[in-house]
Amino acid sequence: MTTKAGRPPLPPFAEASARQKVRMAEDGWNGRDPAKVVLAYTHDSQWRNRAEFPRGHKEIEEFLARKWNKELDYRLIKELWAYTANRIAVRYAYEYRDDSGHWFRAYGNENWEFDENGLMAHRHASINEITITEEERLFRWPLGRRPDDYPGLSDLGL
Repeated sequence: MTTKAGRPPLPPFAEASARQKVRMAEDGWNGRDPAKVVLAYTHDSQWRNRAEFPRGHKEIEEFLARKWNKELDYRLIKELWAYTANRIAVRYAYEYRDDSGHWFRAYGNENWEFDENGLMAHRHASINEITITEEERLFRWPLGRRPDDYPGLSDLGL
């Protein structure tokens, strides 16, 4: 939840605070609640996500609702790649199935820029996706937050 003090951790980021910000983003997206997730972004946040360019809370929330209505059993892992004072780069992978039962794994990179209150003002995502079989799935924790002891991307060889 955003407070008057902002959404900690706030920039400038150190390695520990950047890792914390990445985990918080992962947890939020794994919760799949567009109304909650959108609170991590500025009211005029600008995104690039595949061929879509949502701007602001309303468009971002609508985008996320469409995404999670289509991408069933969604599970995501994010990993810190690099950071500076107010920017973080992550790599990530997520798995989901469609309503026909076909499984997919998407791989991507995101570049994030934060305002002084710790809200994300810019999100640029590049994503590739492959079809996988149910047996090839690697993300098998119960829906919701990834358990702390569940392996990360590097541990899974991704």
